[in-house]
Amino acid sequence: MGFTPAAGVPMSTRSGDLDPGLFWYLSHAEGFDAKRFDQMVNFQSGLLGISETSSDMRDLLDRETQDVRALKRSLCFAIRLESGLAHSLLRWVEWRRVFAGGIGENAPVVRARICGGLAFLGIQLEEKPNAASEGVISTAAGRVVVRVIRTDEELTIAKTVCRVLGLG
Repeated sequence: MGFTPAAGVPMSTRSGDLDPGLFWYLSHAEGFDAKRFDQMVNFQSGLLGISETSSDMRDLLDRETQDVRALKRSLCFAIRLESGLAHSLLRWVEWRRVFAGGIGENAPVVRARICGGLAFLGIQLEEKPNAASEGVISTAAGRVVVRVIRTDEELTIAKTVCRVLGLG
């Protein structure tokens, strides 16, 4: 993410990075105002916008052989692009690839597609640990350790709100 959650790679309903001229174009060509543009970028884009059917990766993976719009290779491409860029700029860093959140924790096929395109960086997955969503899913021979880390975003948000509000 960048300044807002809409920046970066596409998500379930968020667009990911956009050309800055898009708002100007849509405001003139389609009559978009700032509120409509924000609604589109945050709630109608990403996996939902590409597929036009669902923001749920499980649904899209189930349907990808029947519906070309459900094929989520564009998400994997965007993540590989960001990863390659980061690696090229920060070559001296000892890298770890971490998958978390709904898709990262629960979609072994997506993890394999992302990492398969990053083999040139030394990323190699073990098939069985990846399929089981184990903690470490990379091979011992790979140069980059790849992990799956369970998260509970709702609990973290609730704890932070309670702390900020002094609710104990």
